Amino acid sequence: MKVTILTLGCKVNQAESADIEGNLIKHGITIVGLSEKPDYCVINTCTVTAKSDYQSRQLVRRAVKAGARVIVTGCYSQIRPEEIRKIEGEVDIVANANKSQIINILSNNIKSKRLCFSLRSRPYVKVQDGCNNACTYCIVPKARGRSRSVNISEVVNQAIEFEKEGYHEIVLTGIHLGSYGFDFFPKKKLSDLIITLLKQTTIQRIRLSSIEVNEIDNDIIDLLHEKRLCKHVHIPLQSGDDNILKNMNRKYTVKDYNDVIEKIKNKIPNIAIGTDVIAGFPGEGDKEYENTKYFIDSLPLSYIHIFPFSSRPHTKASQMPIQIASAVKKERVNDLKLLHIKKKRMYMDSQIHEILDVIIEEKDNDNCSIGTSSNYLKIKVYDNCFPRKSQVYVSISGIEGDVLRGIPISKL
Repeated sequence: MKVTILTLGCKVNQAESADIEGNLIKHGITIVGLSEKPDYCVINTCTVTAKSDYQSRQLVRRAVKAGARVIVTGCYSQIRPEEIRKIEGEVDIVANANKSQIINILSNNIKSKRLCFSLRSRPYVKVQDGCNNACTYCIVPKARGRSRSVNISEVVNQAIEFEKEGYHEIVLTGIHLGSYGFDFFPKKKLSDLIITLLKQTTIQRIRLSSIEVNEIDNDIIDLLHEKRLCKHVHIPLQSGDDNILKNMNRKYTVKDYNDVIEKIKNKIPNIAIGTDVIAGFPGEGDKEYENTKYFIDSLPLSYIHIFPFSSRPHTKASQMPIQIASAVKKERVNDLKLLHIKKKRMYMDSQIHEILDVIIEEKDNDNCSIGTSSNYLKIKVYDNCFPRKSQVYVSISGIEGDVLRGIPISKL
């Protein structure tokens, strides 16, 4: 049997697709591209924006056209199954809660279990799913349900298995990562999971994916000093205006955000800090937008992910007055992109002559290796003798386009 797996959206989706792919391979099923006439195509969809809805439908149509029997799962098919059913062809929908059962459907009902597998050099480990927050623009809690955490022992076992497979980094990911352990009795915290991983595994790098600013406590900040914890945090902002934050139901203020960023940067000066921002949220006039732009410019950020507001059906934000015109949203996105370019270049400049550790991910056409540093920068290593997944120390010699140049010092 030949199977294609196509994935849209967040790191959690990517982690889930990797689990499915790894189990299928280890049960003797061949993973192929869509052009190789697969028997089945699994499409893991996303619904975070109208664009991702459109992309999900397009992938289903492409898979049907390729002649595959299609299995659709993920957040878009969970929220809008009727739109998937309108597409002609042999298409089945599997609910998010039953996503792991796709392995059994395709492997003749062999009992599934989590097997560690990743095509990435830095695999994602899903430690949490669902979200208890109620951001007014977000439909994901409706698709994913309430917050659920993976047992610490299971996460530790996954980390150990990835290390046995030659990986040097894992990325801890979840829909609402900072709520990890809140559903346990007795209650646990994300810091408890990190401490246990540091004690019970020897994997060289542990990276946190996106975490909310009001869930970064002193324990997390202290742990960022640990050598094995990547010097990188991604902390969504969404708006730099307090009234807009309140309308988003974000539960922090601009001052709250600024205080945490200052505390982190003062304790770990070289850390990379990234953020998300939504341009054109309902009610965001020129004043509110300028507040956001000014605040972002004042922060020691290394990159910014920018999204135009996308109205999601049945969310409070979709019903709010003063919806912003598409042309205005596009103009603000482009304006913020210039700020992102400035911030990223400043951070890259600050890394010249620094020594960074890099996980090798690929080779390019210049006989060089490409990888990612602990502080989340792409590094072009001027040596191609390092296999994928290697951890290498490099001295940063300059900038080449959107990546740094590095000369290898040693290989671990």
